[in-house]
Amino acid sequence: MLQHGHEPLRVEEVVLRAGVAKGTFFVHFKDKDELLDLLIGAQMHLILDRMVSRVPPQTVDELVTRLIPMVQLLGSERCVFDVVLRRSGSAALSDIGPIASALGRLQSTVSEWLKVGQYRQDTPAELLAEGVEAFMLQVPALNFCALSPRKSMKARLQAYLRAWLVVPT
Repeated sequence: MLQHGHEPLRVEEVVLRAGVAKGTFFVHFKDKDELLDLLIGAQMHLILDRMVSRVPPQTVDELVTRLIPMVQLLGSERCVFDVVLRRSGSAALSDIGPIASALGRLQSTVSEWLKVGQYRQDTPAELLAEGVEAFMLQVPALNFCALSPRKSMKARLQAYLRAWLVVPT
């Protein structure tokens, strides 16, 4: 999608494929990351639309099943993951792009789910949701790390969220 072979696409390749001049690209985007923010953010919002269209997940296993399409997108390509990390926060409200907006929406959605499901209630749902988002980023990070044993993203996320969201009995 965003790579040519193992190398990320360069602006020159993007404009060549689009059939536009390089100057035209920069009229619309300040750099390649801004274009990728738009494309990746749109995909994230589509996944969120599907996530929220069903009843809230009640258990960790249901939550993982609901979240895994987003984790798979985040871990689909190294350049996607890198752009998400760079664009996930913003210095000013006016700088919030599609990726940061989608992550904010994700955190808000997960927070609401955690208030009504079979999850720990001894910690504010907003804090738990921040941890869920952190684990969603940690899972693909470990998949890209050569020193990390290869595990499925679903199994890794399940282990993290069970430890984070379930109080041992």
